[in-house]
Amino acid sequence: MSKTYRLENLSCTSCAAKFEQNIRDLPETKYVELNFGASKLRVDGNVSIEELEKAGAFDHIRVYPEKQRVPHVPFYKRRQTVETAISLVFLIAGIIASFQLGETHPGAVGLFGASMLIGGYGMFSTGVKNLSRLEFDMKTLMTIAIIGAVIIGEWREGAVVVFLFAISEALESFSMNKARQSIRSLMDLAPSRALIQRDGELIELETEDIRIGDILIVKPGQKIAMDGTVLRGESAVNQAAITGESIPATKQPGDEVFAGTMNEEGALEVTVTKRVEDTTIAKIIHLVEEAQAEKAPSQQFVDRFAKYYTPAIIAIAFLVALVPGFMTGNWELWVYQGLAVLVVGCPCALVVSTPVAIVTAIGNAARQGVLIKGGIHLEETGRLQAVAFDKTGTLTKGYPEMTDVLPQEGYTQEEVVKLAASVEALSQHPLARAITKQAPELYPSERFQSLTGKGVHAEIGGTRIRVGSLKWAEEHGFHVPAAAYRLQENGKSAMAVFSSKHLFGVIGVADAIREESPAIIEQLKEIGIGHTIMLTGDHPATATAIAGEIGVTDIRAGLMPEDKLAAVKELQGKYGRVAMVGDGINDAPALAASDIGIAMGGAGTDAALETADIALMADDLEKLPYTIRLSRKTLRIIKENIIFALALKILALLLIIPGWLTLWIAIFADMGATLLVILNALRLVKVQK
Repeated sequence: MSKTYRLENLSCTSCAAKFEQNIRDLPETKYVELNFGASKLRVDGNVSIEELEKAGAFDHIRVYPEKQRVPHVPFYKRRQTVETAISLVFLIAGIIASFQLGETHPGAVGLFGASMLIGGYGMFSTGVKNLSRLEFDMKTLMTIAIIGAVIIGEWREGAVVVFLFAISEALESFSMNKARQSIRSLMDLAPSRALIQRDGELIELETEDIRIGDILIVKPGQKIAMDGTVLRGESAVNQAAITGESIPATKQPGDEVFAGTMNEEGALEVTVTKRVEDTTIAKIIHLVEEAQAEKAPSQQFVDRFAKYYTPAIIAIAFLVALVPGFMTGNWELWVYQGLAVLVVGCPCALVVSTPVAIVTAIGNAARQGVLIKGGIHLEETGRLQAVAFDKTGTLTKGYPEMTDVLPQEGYTQEEVVKLAASVEALSQHPLARAITKQAPELYPSERFQSLTGKGVHAEIGGTRIRVGSLKWAEEHGFHVPAAAYRLQENGKSAMAVFSSKHLFGVIGVADAIREESPAIIEQLKEIGIGHTIMLTGDHPATATAIAGEIGVTDIRAGLMPEDKLAAVKELQGKYGRVAMVGDGINDAPALAASDIGIAMGGAGTDAALETADIALMADDLEKLPYTIRLSRKTLRIIKENIIFALALKILALLLIIPGWLTLWIAIFADMGATLLVILNALRLVKVQK
C-alpha cells in the first residue's frame, strides 16, 4: 500500500539521500520516492510513521501524513537555532576564560568542549557512523577536522568551527524552507471545510467528504473550497491564486469557479464538478512539487561533481599533512593545515547552489500564474533563441470582433450597426454575435432566412434587409466602395448591409489581435529573442495582415497540425532552441516537438496542464517575457553560485602555500560561500511580471 507523507527538518540533499537509503533498508519497504524540493515522501509498504522518524532520527526529521498540515515552527524556535544559540553562549564564555586563564586551562577546555557537544552533537554522531562505514560527506569531513583539532590541542578553534558550521547548517535549512513556502502557501489557499446543501439540508463537511453534484454555499468574503459551476447568484471572484491576475472575474450562472479563489461580493451556489484531489489547485500543487523534484541539468552536474570532489579533498588533505610534515618535521603545523583543508573543502555551498535557485524560481513562477514543470524546462527557457506562436487564441483573442463600419452617404455608423444586428440577432454564427454585441437596441425583425455562401436576410418594418458578402451586394446592382475590399485584403471579413433599393454600408469583422501582442513581441526582441515566428492555418493574406500589426516578420500560413510540427523542426535546425506557444490542444504535436512547449492554458484547462512544459494560467501573454527573464536570471544565478562556491574555496586553499590557512579562515570561507549562494538564489523571489 502506497502512502504519501510531508517532512519537516529536511534541509540538505545529502541528508535526504541518506534518509531515503535508511527507509529502503527497512524490511517492509517495497518502494521509496523522496522529493527533496517539495519535502515530500512516498513509501510503498507496511511502514509506520515511528519507523520513518527513526530512519530520519540522525537529522531530527519529522514525518506527517499528507493530508495533515505540517505545523510551522518559526526559525528562532527551531531546535537547530536554539542549540546554536546555547553553543554560542558556551563559546563566548570559553573565549573569555581562555584569555584570563589560558587556552589549555581545564575550565576553558570544558567550556569549549560543552560548546562543541551542544552545537555539533548531531554532526558528530552522523560523522562517526559515516566513518565506520567509510561514507564521506560534509559531516564526515567536519568530524575528522574537529577530532584532529582536539588532538593537537586547538580547542578554541575547534569550538569556533563547530559553531560556524552549525550557523551554516541553520542558514541552509532556513533558505530551503523559504524556497518551499510557495507550495505551503498554495496548500493553505483552499479551505479544509465547506458548507454543503445535500438532500435539502445544510451541512458543514470536510472537503474530502464532498461529492460531485453537491451544492456548495459560498458567502461573500469566503474562499471557494471546490471546483464547480455557478448554479445561482452573481459575484466578483478573485482568481489570483490560480491565474496570478488580481483583477476579479465576474461570475454568473453557468460560469466555472475554482477552489482556492476568493468570493468577493455576492453569495453563490456552486455545483461541485471535481473531487478535492482533482481540483485545479490540487493539480497545480502536484505539478509544482513534481517540477521541484526533477533535477535540472546544472544540479545533475553539481551532484556528479560533488561525488568525485569530496574524495579528492580528503586525498589533498592527507597529502598536505603528510608530505610537508615528512620534509620539515613540523607535524603540528602541517596536520593543522591538512585539517583546515578538510574544512574548507566541505561541499555545502556547492551542493546547495542549484536546488535553492531552482525551487525558489519555480515557486515564484507559480505565484505569478506560470506553471514550469521542472528545472530542466526552466533552464531550457533561459537558452531560447526563437519563439513560434500559433495565431488564433494566442496572438489574437480567438473570437471575432467588429472592427470597422463604413456607412454610405446619408447613413450613420449607429444606423448601419443597428440594422445589421437586428437581422443577425436570429443567427447563431460567430460573426453575427460579433455584430449584435455592439448594438444596445434592435429593431423588431421577422421571417429570418439564411443563404449558404451569401448571407442572411430578414424583414424589418416591411422591408427586407440583407447582411452578407460583397459579391451578393454587387449581384443586386450596388457599387461596393474600394475601402470595403481593402478590409478583405487586411484579413477581415467584410459584410454589406443593404435592401433592394439602398446600400447602407459595410461592416468589417475580424479575430482581433490581443492589445498586448505588439508590446510582447517588442519585449521579446529587447530581452534577446532574435526570432519570432507565426504558425497558422489561416489564409496567407489574413496572417500577413495580422503579423504586420503585431510586428512578427516570419509568417508560415495555411498550415495543418503536421505542417506546424515540420515547421518547428525546421526552425530548430535553423535557430537552435525554439519555444512553441499555443493553446495546448490542436497545437499538441508542435508543442511536443519544440524544445519548450508553452500553453496558453486558461485556468483549469487540463490539456494545457498536461501537454506543455510551461502553462500560462491566465491566458496572459505578458507572462511570457517574465518567464524568459526569470529563467535567464535563474541560469545566471546558478552559474554565479557555482563560481562563488569554487572560487572562495580555491582562494582559501591557496593560503596553504605560505602556511596561512587556519581553521577560522577555512570555516569562514565555507560558511561565506554557503551564505553567498543562498542570498544570491533568494534574489529570484523579487522577479516580478
